[in-house]
Amino acid sequence: MKKTYEVLSSLLERTMALQTALVLFEWDNETLAPEDASSYTNRVIGVLSEEYYRIITGDEMGKAIEACEKEEGLSDVEQAIVKGAREAREDLICVPSEEYRENAQLVADAVRVWTKAKKSEDFDSFAPTLEKVISFKKKFASYRKKDDQKLYDVMLNEHEKDFNSELLDEFFSQLKEGIVPLLKEIKENGKEIDNSFLVGGYPVEKQKEMAEFLAEYVGFDFHKGVLSESAHPFTTNLHNHDVRITTSYHDKMDSSMFSVIHEAGHGLYELGIRDDITQTPVGQGTSMGVHESQSRFFENIIGRKEAFWEPIYGKLVELYPDKLKKIPLEQFVEAINKVEPSFIRTEADELTYSLHIMIRYEIEKMIVEEDIDLEKLPELWADKYEEYLGVRPENPSEGILQDIHWSQGMFGYFPSYALGNAFGAQLYYHMQKEMDFDELLRTERIDVIRNYLKENVHQFGKMKTSREILKDVTGEDFNPEYFIRYLKEKYSKLYELS
Repeated sequence: MKKTYEVLSSLLERTMALQTALVLFEWDNETLAPEDASSYTNRVIGVLSEEYYRIITGDEMGKAIEACEKEEGLSDVEQAIVKGAREAREDLICVPSEEYRENAQLVADAVRVWTKAKKSEDFDSFAPTLEKVISFKKKFASYRKKDDQKLYDVMLNEHEKDFNSELLDEFFSQLKEGIVPLLKEIKENGKEIDNSFLVGGYPVEKQKEMAEFLAEYVGFDFHKGVLSESAHPFTTNLHNHDVRITTSYHDKMDSSMFSVIHEAGHGLYELGIRDDITQTPVGQGTSMGVHESQSRFFENIIGRKEAFWEPIYGKLVELYPDKLKKIPLEQFVEAINKVEPSFIRTEADELTYSLHIMIRYEIEKMIVEEDIDLEKLPELWADKYEEYLGVRPENPSEGILQDIHWSQGMFGYFPSYALGNAFGAQLYYHMQKEMDFDELLRTERIDVIRNYLKENVHQFGKMKTSREILKDVTGEDFNPEYFIRYLKEKYSKLYELS
């Protein structure tokens, strides 16, 4: 290792320590921290964020990066780390330090404000904070934009570098053309699927037991990870030996089950990153689209298959005998795959899920590019749900306030969910050529599937982009037709369509 790289590595180690502390505060704020602590704790978050900013944007970091870029003999990993450091510096150096700190404190507090507003079904109490968050996001995007780049494209770039709004417009258009006619055909088909037994009479303690079982069953390592509760399920990590997931528990049993499998999928990605790149600028998932491809791969492509439940359905019946002892496996699998347009994104079926994302995508573009009046958001949201899904939210908590993302300033994130579905389907069809997918699930060999994903996707962290991963694994560029094919095959069979 060259001396110049050692200087950079030392600086990056300091930034990593600060980021780790900030992640811990984020975890604590959303799980265990007392409500009245936030205004005091947020000052600490502000100080840590400012110190991180100072190191990343400082002359010493700039000189170290430049020296390493001229250095010969660096390994591929070292070169990737240098590139990651350069990108992190470029993202911040254009942002004034006082604004960076103020935004960090604002976002930390915004989550608390959102949580309270959601509980009280009161969008008006959240709107002023949301307006401040949006203002900072647009201001930062304006600092970072290049030439005629759209502000929203700058935000998209934070989460998925290979895609902009032009590509996403085309992608969502393809999904709409594939999904809407299929949804109409299912409605006209007339087949009724009973899923009423999934609601009511499921004690939280039993749900927690099943959640831990499922997380461990799909491969989440509790020696390197923990499972907790939060208002909105999420995954975070300090490094590949400390990955933390959460869920929330409701009286709808499958809600917590599938949120746990979903977050475990995120967790497996972070646990699978190589030791030599963890705690570096390339030591996390390459993009939110690929991250969502893994979480939704485990939640849906694996978790909603009959083959997955064949060896473990008995465990579920043992936990809830009064509810499930008369429900055969086939009926249970139909119930957890029922197409049922609803208000809540996280509880949406696979077919209508992308419509939830389209709504958010369209509203985000309006917020960022058209300066829409925020007071109109609840009504706009409800109108789009009525248009796309045929349902209308009755209150802000099942409408505009249902997701945590905007309180965290995560504009441009939502498209990653739809992209993740499509990435996952493309990987799935390729993997079927490599292995007997369903037989592995039936025989409790999910480790073979997990290890394949670790070897071909997880281990690389940010050393590859999403489209590079797809090309290297499947041999072709991103192709959303696989996801449309997946939906048509799955739901044509489920609903016995001609």
